[in-house]
Amino acid sequence: MAWNDLKKRVKQQFSDFLEIPGDVALDLPKIVLVGNVQLFVENHRGILEYSPESVRINTVDGELSVSGKELILRNVRPDEICVVGEISSINFLK
Repeated sequence: MAWNDLKKRVKQQFSDFLEIPGDVALDLPKIVLVGNVQLFVENHRGILEYSPESVRINTVDGELSVSGKELILRNVRPDEICVVGEISSINFLK
């Protein structure tokens, strides 16, 4: 088992034991989808690609790919991104 996997597993067990949410203890992304028109992503690591049909967001656990029509980045902050438009799919890529 790799050192990073062991470290992640220990953090997960510690988080579970203390009942701390994963987005806080493990720095995991918190994703909130409102219908198919608005997506909030907290704990991101930056934007990898942006077009009206596709947004790729870097996270600590991989890449989040959002596809749709007329996508707009409404808020881009160090801790949160808001994507609005007609969202057709969301995929996690490692």
